[in-house]
Formats: sequence, structure tokens, C-alpha cells
Amino acid sequence: MKHALALAAMLLPACLFSTAAHAGKADDTLHLAFTKELESVDPYFNTAREGVILGSAVWDGLLYRDPKTGAYEGNLATSWKWIDPTTLELKLRKGVKFHNGEPFTADDVVFTFNYIIDPSNGNKSLTNSQWIKSAEKIDDYTVRIHSKGPFPAALEYLAGPLIIEPHTYFKKVGPEGVALKPIGTGPYEVVSVDPGKHFVLKRNPDYFAAVKPKATIGTIDIRTVPDPNTQMAELFNGDLDMVWGVPSDQADKMAGTGKFQVINAPTMRVGYISLDAIGRTGAKNPMTDLRVRQAINMAINRQGIVDALLKGSSQVINSACAPIQFGCEQQVKTYPYDPDKAKALLAEAGYPKGFTTELYAYRDRPIAEAMIGMLADIGITAKLNYLQYSALREKRIKDGVPMAFMTWGSNSVADISAITSAFFRGSGEDDARDPAVEALLEKGDNSVDPDVRKDNYSKALKMIADKAYWVPLWTYGSNYIMAKDVKFAPTPDELIRFYDIGWK
Repeated sequence: MKHALALAAMLLPACLFSTAAHAGKADDTLHLAFTKELESVDPYFNTAREGVILGSAVWDGLLYRDPKTGAYEGNLATSWKWIDPTTLELKLRKGVKFHNGEPFTADDVVFTFNYIIDPSNGNKSLTNSQWIKSAEKIDDYTVRIHSKGPFPAALEYLAGPLIIEPHTYFKKVGPEGVALKPIGTGPYEVVSVDPGKHFVLKRNPDYFAAVKPKATIGTIDIRTVPDPNTQMAELFNGDLDMVWGVPSDQADKMAGTGKFQVINAPTMRVGYISLDAIGRTGAKNPMTDLRVRQAINMAINRQGIVDALLKGSSQVINSACAPIQFGCEQQVKTYPYDPDKAKALLAEAGYPKGFTTELYAYRDRPIAEAMIGMLADIGITAKLNYLQYSALREKRIKDGVPMAFMTWGSNSVADISAITSAFFRGSGEDDARDPAVEALLEKGDNSVDPDVRKDNYSKALKMIADKAYWVPLWTYGSNYIMAKDVKFAPTPDELIRFYDIGWK
């Protein structure tokens, strides 16, 4: 489609011609915008990037991974060792307190892990903890984590999304109470929550700062502002000091004003189109035919979209993972942009005139619309259903959808168990349900030998590509726009560490 990429650029509001007057530094308050409406502040009860960011600020994990070196360091734990291939023993840090004054002990670790691995408790991030069989208290400052099998990526998860809750407080108020008044041990404490709309964090003056530094900025004020145009207007008027994930056309325009810092940084996030290969939405769903899935792969001009709409550090991918993740095999079957071949495949599959279907999405509407135009060029009429992320994820889990344009940042875990295994090992979002793929991923996840892991992951990723279960699209670079007086350096894990932000 010659005109598919010729999308009209969003016009920035007229306020761009007014005078910006950022006041964040004056009152030591950093004003930020979230794009997504969080279901809960608690990282275990949402799966959004914004939730991961809040989790890092308010809570702590047992370990910490240095974003520059990748080395693991002790955080709430001071040391760790494998007793056997399925038992990890950790010594805990003494003297740490939660924001409400409760002392941190082994009881908090044991409660947290045993609670989140129970599916009946509603943890929305089960893929991060599904490797854990149980947690055991040895004494007040020693715990053992028992895994279901050897799981060499355990340290990565303990240094990432698996934060520790205060057991006494959590038992008293439950997930609903935590959502309104979170309590962690982190560099910031939450002082107010307007669910899904507004969050205010204050610096924790008593933070133990073993590896994370004490926060510099006194107050973090976060509002949910879904519309990019509104975000840009508020930036220019001084109501916001920082936003990220800004579309390239708007980032270019903001850079052109000379009034802001505009940085494009690579991330671990990838885009993909899921296809209902198993037929969850009906046996007559065309996505159950390999030739249809291959045709859809060939219909999308991925490089064209990257060049026209994403730009920056984004790059086309062919595997169902991020290239910087461990085990992300790159030598897989590829599907070049070829509309004529795609039409021929549809005809072979019994759809010479194409068919009508639905494409679900939750972000990047211009990109979704561009892909719908490309699908139309091969005869597929795709109706766009645009939902909030949480609603779309729940629908995919409960009912399935024919096609969904999604993104995934792997919770900043640099291992493909956090993406490929999350979506192809039989979870609610697994649209393939291929036993052979599941078996390979299980072997890769549970082997302690890096070469064995790589071999099984390679075979699984090649099988996923051969059967065209996904349309891998591209990596995302993230555009950060900041006031001139904000000091922040993005990292590839797309984790905005509030405690690392300061003023110039």
C-alpha cells in the first residue's frame, strides 16, 4: 500500500508557541505523566511498565542488578548460595524497616513468595514467579527458596520484578488496602493514591541505601495522562517535567523548539502481533491455517513502519524475543515484505478474496492503522478494536482474540524466559498451545547449563517462526522529553529509577 505510511502527523497544540516555565526544581517536585491507567499500584496486581517503575521506587527485591554492569548485588539479601540445584539460600539484611516502621525479616519474604505463587490470590504476574515451589524460613534472617526444578534465571527475577511485601500489614489490609496505601522498604514512600489517576511519592529519609542510592528529589507527582497531545501541551506549559514513550513525530517537534531535552534510547520492549493459531475464537478462524499466518507476516512492511513512524533506535526483529535477552536466537525463518506472495498464500488457503477479522490494540493507534491498511492490500479487512491495556489483556486470557497488536518489555528481565516462555508455555496469552514448543522452553528454563538452555531456546524460537505463530515486529526505542533542569540518563531495561533522577 503506497499510502499506508503516509499518515498525517499529529499537530501539537497552539500552546507550543507560548512561553514554557517549568517549576519542578523550585519546589523540589518532579511532575511526571503515566500513559496507562494502572489497575493497582502493587506490582503483583498489574502487568504494566508503569507498575514496574513504581515497584522499583516503593519496594525492594532481595537482589539488585546493576544496570551498567549487569552484576547482581545484595539488596534486601546480603548473600546467597545454591544449596542444591533447586534450593537457594539467602541471608537477609538486618536493620531494614518498612515505611510504616515494621522491621523486615524472613517472615516477609516467606509470606510474599508463598502468597504470590498461589493462583487463587490473583497475582497478575504469575509468569515471574511460576518457577518457585515454596519459600521456607530458616531463622529470622535466613530463607530458602525452593524451585520446581533447576532455574538458572532465578537471580534475574529476584533482582527484578519480585519485590517483598510487609507480611503483617498485607495480612491486615489485603491487596485492596495495599492498592490504596502501599507499604514497601524502597527509596520512596507513597503518600497518596487516586486509583488509576494520581500518585504522590515522597522521599524516604530513612532508606537503607545498600545498593540503590537515597533519592535526591523530594516529591514525585504522577498523573495519568493518556493522550500524547495533552502530555506535550502540559510539558510546554510547565505542568509536567518529564514524559517518555513519546511518538517520534512529536519528539521531533519538541526537540525543534529548543526548550527541552529530547533523548531516544533503546529498550528491551518489542512489538508483535499475536495470531489465534489454536482457534480459541472459533474453529473457522482463518488464523488456524499456517498459510494465512505466513501471509499476514508478509503483508506487514515492518521496516517501512520503523523508518516512517518509529525511527530512532528501533529495529526490525524476526524472533519472538528481544535481541539483547539471553537465548534470543536470531537465525530463524524470516518473512520478507511481499504482498503478492501474501495474496497467493491466502488463495491457497481458500481465501482468494480475503476475509474480515478484528485487530485489537491498546497503543500506537497510527501504527495499528498503518498495518490495517497493509492487510487491506492483500484482501484482509481488519476492524480495529482499541482497548485499555488491562482490558485487552484480560480479554486475551479469558476469550482470546483473532489478532492483537501488543508490546512487551519483559519486566526488564534480560532472559527469554520472561517473554518467549511467558507467551508460549501454555499461559492464558499463549495463542499457539504447541506441546513441542512448550517442552523445549521448559527444558531451556530448567537447565543449569547455558549451552543446553541456548540450544532448546533456539529450537523453540525456530519452531515458532516456522509455524508463524507470531508476527515479530520491532524493538522500541523510547523517546524521553524532559525539562532542561532534569538530570536523568535512560537505561536499556526501560526502568525509570526515580531515585536516580536529580536536578541540574
